[in-house]
Amino acid sequence: MPGKFEIQKGKSGKFSFNLKAANGQVILTSQAYKTKAAAKNGIKAVCSNCNKKSNFEQKTSKKGQPYFVLLAANKQVIGKSQMYASKTSMMNGIASVKKNASKAAIKDLTG
Repeated sequence: MPGKFEIQKGKSGKFSFNLKAANGQVILTSQAYKTKAAAKNGIKAVCSNCNKKSNFEQKTSKKGQPYFVLLAANKQVIGKSQMYASKTSMMNGIASVKKNASKAAIKDLTG
């Protein structure tokens, strides 16, 4: 079973998406978008930018936890990962985004 993108609408009325791996774990979370169409464009951006290693920026939180962000060609952040316990786990997360994004179905949870 491939991964999937899930589009949701928040309390603020803005849209966002999560990329989930085949096991259901969230591997990438988007920013908030004003429209559902903009969120769908964000999903397209993930798919077109996730295969280039330089588009993944590795970071460390204030608590010392590794995480990554996925950047578009214009260096805007498309999505952010969860916090990981180790750099190895973070690298596995990046590999999972690369593996799952291009084949992921889109599930609209906005009703």
